[in-house]
Amino acid sequence: MVLSLNALAQHDSPPAKKIKYIDQSNMDLSVNPGDDFYDYASGTWVKNNPVPAKETRWGSFNVLRDFNINAVKTILTDAAADKRAKSGSVEKRVGDFYEAGMDSARIEKLGYTPIKPDLERVSKISDVNGILNEVAYMRTAGIASPMFGFFIAQDRKNITHMVPQFGQGGTTLPDRDYYLKSDPRSLKIQEAYKNYIVQLFTLSGSSPENAKKNAETIFGIEKSLAAAQMSRVEMRDPYKTYNKFGVADFSKTTPAVDWKSLMAKMKVTGEDTVLVGNPKFFTELNGMLSSVPVSDWKTYLQWNVLKNSASYLSTPFVKASFAYSQVLSGQKVQTPRWQRMSSLTDNSIGELLGQLYVQRYFKPEAKARMEQLVANLRKAFEIRIKNLDWMSDVTKEKALAKLHAFTPKIAYPDKWKNYDGLEIDRNAFFQNLRNSNVWDYNEMVKQLGKPVDRTKWGMTPPTVNAYYNPTMNEIVFPAGILQFPFFDPNADDAVNYGGIGAVIGHEMSHGFDDQGSQYDKDGSLRNWWTDEDRAKFMAKTKLLGEQFDSYKVLDSIHVNEKLTMGENIGDLGGLNVAYEAFKMTPEGKSNTKIDGFTPDQRFFLAWAQVWRGNILPESAAQQIVTDPHSPGEYRTIGAPVNMDAWYQAFDVKPGNKLYKKPEDRIKIW
Repeated sequence: MVLSLNALAQHDSPPAKKIKYIDQSNMDLSVNPGDDFYDYASGTWVKNNPVPAKETRWGSFNVLRDFNINAVKTILTDAAADKRAKSGSVEKRVGDFYEAGMDSARIEKLGYTPIKPDLERVSKISDVNGILNEVAYMRTAGIASPMFGFFIAQDRKNITHMVPQFGQGGTTLPDRDYYLKSDPRSLKIQEAYKNYIVQLFTLSGSSPENAKKNAETIFGIEKSLAAAQMSRVEMRDPYKTYNKFGVADFSKTTPAVDWKSLMAKMKVTGEDTVLVGNPKFFTELNGMLSSVPVSDWKTYLQWNVLKNSASYLSTPFVKASFAYSQVLSGQKVQTPRWQRMSSLTDNSIGELLGQLYVQRYFKPEAKARMEQLVANLRKAFEIRIKNLDWMSDVTKEKALAKLHAFTPKIAYPDKWKNYDGLEIDRNAFFQNLRNSNVWDYNEMVKQLGKPVDRTKWGMTPPTVNAYYNPTMNEIVFPAGILQFPFFDPNADDAVNYGGIGAVIGHEMSHGFDDQGSQYDKDGSLRNWWTDEDRAKFMAKTKLLGEQFDSYKVLDSIHVNEKLTMGENIGDLGGLNVAYEAFKMTPEGKSNTKIDGFTPDQRFFLAWAQVWRGNILPESAAQQIVTDPHSPGEYRTIGAPVNMDAWYQAFDVKPGNKLYKKPEDRIKIW
């Protein structure tokens, strides 16, 4: 449900030169927009911007993320160098965390010493009970999350309650299919993964023979876990993954696991109910606890220690980790250490760093402009719902109630996390990470028995992204995305509505996509549709699925229309709503050209330049399996080809390759 610079200039910077928001030098004007709108809008930019060696893809999101990570680096190096920062201050804590990660000499000297106690502890386990106790301990100690998924979240059918939730898990490769398929691409990745296991065990003292044996053992266990998992497409069904159990009843389905006892070891007590995403996974896991020898489970748990630590140990471990990821992604060179540590600081203590980021880089007027845009998009969405020709009045009323109940969150939280109790030591990088993981785990568990905290954010302020959360019925836009090419307070409306306006519309449309539409205005998983309206909606989504299924990415790989359905509906709804809102503005009502383009042309070109980019073949193949978003070139054209306004703006006629007859153009929201 997730989507993704120039509003962020420093306050004291000199006046910026006039920006060409739609720049013809990035376009390929020799291409007919009706034949290939992606190339027409972005062809020259794509040719001139290959993927840099340290990246796996390069496009508008990445350019912006690169800008942001450099902004974050400036904040972090300044904080680390600030000798006057008081103990306990935001600057001191952020600076110490980053500096500890940059102290490579100390990290090299330690080798794999930080994880030796964990490996030794696992080696002393003697029975299945010891295995399960370690699985619980690894979570509470911030080491790893082996065997299955566990989290605390809202009960989808009773959204005022936070409940413990168990999900499938225990695997390492990006998707279950990587274990189960035997095509050349999958076999190459399996081989690289096994080599990675061998390398890490060898580096931590195993003989090459034992390391090779361990790799086969681990792959065998994970392949069995993968076979018990649902596919990503199945997991998109919020009813299929909603299985409520009394704790005692859940234990009856898994005789080898007493969940009440295990949950207590995971710091969860007094809970009588749990939600289980995939009950079959846990019955299969139960069987494996009997059929897989304890010695093999010990090897598996040691692997969990190794793989979760490798990137933060000495160079041989980091290199092995990168070599494995290269096969998956195609990335040419390791991301620089400063960049990895900047991202790690953001991921670990993002709302401390976020305070400094917003203070230095975010302009308050951008937030005010965004609030206005959100209000305009909501108004446009309302008009579109009222005018739908396929939905009954009774369902429209419920849809409007949901739209009006949306909570927008813009730029940064009103209430910052302060990370009370998190110890950060300038000389203890690995321990800082563990402490951060433990703090996060404890914060999660503390939510039980308390009112749902609606002020929480799922992304940090520097993040170049956006999201919709169905159980909160909220749309969220971090400061990081509120920059060109998505947004600039100084840009003309066509650019802002085609960029961030479409992003706002996209997130709103998630409330009405094939998943989000199953939640009501309060965020509860509850049907609010008539059967007839739901059937009409599904017929329309089927047509959209067929459109995206026809898009080919690599050799025989097509876009997975079922996996990407929610995002494709988000794009189609979002761009339509943004266009509706744009037409209410003075520029939207005029025909005055800017830089040679009409307002409508600028609107669609602004949309297109958001999705321009290059991606390595390995990453493209992985994206199709794991990413619910369609590739950028198909996001560029997927929505516009269904909009009459795009045909008029670029004079697209029958005979053009992208032409769809008016009656075939898909209109949902």
